[in-house]
Amino acid sequence: MEIRTLRYFLAVAREENMTRAAELLHVTQPTLSKALRALEEELGKKLFTRQSFSIRLTDEGVLLRNRAEDLVTMADRIEREFVSLDDITGGDLYLGLAESWQIGLLARQIRRLRERFPDLRYHITSGDTEQVAEKLDKGLLDFAVLAETPDPRKYEALAFPEADRWGLVFPAGDPLARKDAIRAEDLIGLPLFCSGQGWEKDIPLWAGEQMAKLRLEGSFRLSYNASLFAREGLGYLLTFDRLVDTSPGSGMVFRPLTPALETKLYLVWKRYQTFSPIAERFLEQLRISFSPAGEKREEGRGNKE
Repeated sequence: MEIRTLRYFLAVAREENMTRAAELLHVTQPTLSKALRALEEELGKKLFTRQSFSIRLTDEGVLLRNRAEDLVTMADRIEREFVSLDDITGGDLYLGLAESWQIGLLARQIRRLRERFPDLRYHITSGDTEQVAEKLDKGLLDFAVLAETPDPRKYEALAFPEADRWGLVFPAGDPLARKDAIRAEDLIGLPLFCSGQGWEKDIPLWAGEQMAKLRLEGSFRLSYNASLFAREGLGYLLTFDRLVDTSPGSGMVFRPLTPALETKLYLVWKRYQTFSPIAERFLEQLRISFSPAGEKREEGRGNKE
């Protein structure tokens, strides 16, 4: 099975039309058809159902599309990494990011790295721990940011300087806004929004025996989307501080949980991972920045900026 053939397959899967795919690939339609027939014969499965004016993937075709996308992405990345080995001005950096206000610290370091290496190209994937860890495990990322303690058997890790504080986001006119902090018993009977990861791992640690009395109305991977539902009065959002605009005039408020619940953030990478030159420079820069001495320098720079 060749990468070129997988590129052909993915083009047809996207376009759902053999003629358009052939034009995009700059090959003849007979060449494309022959390559796909050979792929089906090699796998022993039918990948497409051909109709009058379109092509649809079979269940086997959907499975191959998912695997082929990862394989082609990896092949492209390998090519770029070898090209960048002699590139002293840049390279490609791949990151998978959880949601946190501290992602701004990474953005600042990428900006500073780009000042040193102007040809730096960065590729960002956002998602929860499960999503970004899966891509890291497949070798599609250099680093992932996880909002949970990483498995030391699989990953090396660098802790972020601070922890993320949990709280409740809801409309400012709600009676709960009169409270300075939210207890678990305040949430009994209320429709709640939370990430699946937070509901399963973090909130039970805080709520204790009250957890059985709490009701999850809906789960969201992105806090911003959940906040739109909370704004409409459909529920109350359990999330990290500083992810949703709760400034005066926003119509929304944030109240911290009590007792306080915090989650540490970690930059992780696979054990025994071989980095590209630009990834090594990025990690070196982060180690310095996240050290106690580096934090003081960052504060000084931040005041100047």
